[in-house]
Amino acid sequence: QVHLVESGGGLVQAGGSLRLSCAASGSIFSINDMGWYRQAPGKQRELVAAITLGGWTNYAASVKGRFTISRDNARNTVYLQMNTLKPEDTAVYYCNLEVLERTGKNAYWGQGTQVTVSS
Repeated sequence: QVHLVESGGGLVQAGGSLRLSCAASGSIFSINDMGWYRQAPGKQRELVAAITLGGWTNYAASVKGRFTISRDNARNTVYLQMNTLKPEDTAVYYCNLEVLERTGKNAYWGQGTQVTVSS
């Protein structure tokens, strides 16, 4: 079983910064893809950023140049540095990890962390 713990959300003014973290623990052989998603009220969950085991990254057009995803494989942790935040970035942010366990490959979601950007 794998457990994910997210942290770093909060309330910030427009133009500010936040850093999200998502740490995984449990019976982990390795973690392949790591990603951050967000869901605003009344909207579908959308991919914000993703990073592969090899370090290749992908960003939503709306956050490119402002957000940076990174990972620490030794700590089984993925980060999302969010700069120049805008009110439209307000959402619940979820991490998603593709974990290789003894039983095979499984995807896990974090519990979600609220990010609120005031204008």
